[in-house]
Amino acid sequence: MSELVVPTPDTAVVIPAKDEADRIGATVTAALKLPGVDLVVVVDDGSADETGRVARAAGARVVRHSRNKGKAAAMESGAEAVQLLDEDVPRNLLFLDADLGETASAAHALITPVRAGTADMTIAVFATRVKLGGHGMVVRLARDGIKRLTGWEPAQPLNGQRCLTRAAFEAAQPLAHGFGVETGMTIDLLTKRFRVVEVEVDMAHRATGTDWRAQMHRAKQLRDVGRALAAREPAIKHGMEAIKQGKGGLRPRP
Repeated sequence: MSELVVPTPDTAVVIPAKDEADRIGATVTAALKLPGVDLVVVVDDGSADETGRVARAAGARVVRHSRNKGKAAAMESGAEAVQLLDEDVPRNLLFLDADLGETASAAHALITPVRAGTADMTIAVFATRVKLGGHGMVVRLARDGIKRLTGWEPAQPLNGQRCLTRAAFEAAQPLAHGFGVETGMTIDLLTKRFRVVEVEVDMAHRATGTDWRAQMHRAKQLRDVGRALAAREPAIKHGMEAIKQGKGGLRPRP
């Protein structure tokens, strides 16, 4: 009978969280059980509830933002905290949403290709899709933009469950603002020829509803994804650089 081989710890989990006290404990507990994970950092992004306390009690290191700074800033704070604790070999970074609960245990499938050196970044594709109230508008915007700029068409371009090497994370700097972070990261890494693959996982998180708060959330997503794409469109990017240099307005590159 062969013995179970436990990977040498090489991966840190970063969880941006805002007002997730009801689910963060289960998410942290599941993340800490992932093979090869020896560190979970929760970034409490200006929560008004007990998110930070619950996360700490579950075994996470907690970084606290006194005010809400957005998802991209929370990811950067978490990665910086991991870097301060890294030793000779930098850890891989696994980003998870705070509301995954026990299903975070399925994230091992995202780590494996990065650990094996066959991918620089993995993106989760949820095997069971929850019906969302936003009719896919933001998803289509992100998917079409990524395909237009890179030639690759992702199934779930906005999925925040991602594992990547420290080198890939640094290559994606600066991150796109707010909810545009996933779209910007995918485009930036693909254009720099990093290997990005999608991996099907049995995960689930709380679906966005249809009330006014949910509509506001989707409006912010739409805005941030649009900004991330605009900043990476060659003609627009060239025009913005020209403006900064005092050379006039938005003109396509010849």
